[in-house]
Amino acid sequence: MEIRQLQDGDRDPVIRFLARVPEADKTFLKEDLDDPAIALAFMQPGPARILAVEGGEVVGWLNVVRLHGWSDHVGEVRLIVDPGHRGRGIGRMLAQRAVVEALGIGLTKVVVEVIAVQQETIGMFRSLGFDPEALLADHVRDRAGELRDLMILSHSVNDQLVSMITSGIVDDL
Repeated sequence: MEIRQLQDGDRDPVIRFLARVPEADKTFLKEDLDDPAIALAFMQPGPARILAVEGGEVVGWLNVVRLHGWSDHVGEVRLIVDPGHRGRGIGRMLAQRAVVEALGIGLTKVVVEVIAVQQETIGMFRSLGFDPEALLADHVRDRAGELRDLMILSHSVNDQLVSMITSGIVDDL
């Protein structure tokens, strides 16, 4: 499997990937991909847009989105793994890559939003150094109209940088 930047020729594999992603999971992308103009922009290469690719097919998507204004030092991690490939560590690899990408675009903090009942996902991010910052009751309305609690976890990229320098990982950047 290859973890790499989204490229110009990835449009069709990304379309196939999105077709395999359940509607409920598309909530985490936040973009309305039913709108053709938004979907086209979503598939354009850009900073911190990363794919997990196996056998020519996209099996995971990562985007680190810089926030605006007084939070422009913070990036939001948006990550989805193809349901047929979950449980193989792809999400973990992409989440680790999110920290590297955040460093690359000058962020000092990343946050991820997770539906509070998704304990495995929360556990994965916690094991990577993300800490719970907030629990927002009835904050998310999923595509079926159901209200869900939202957990926000954060990670200091600066703290991670010190560890990466110590272990020599920063040389790979």
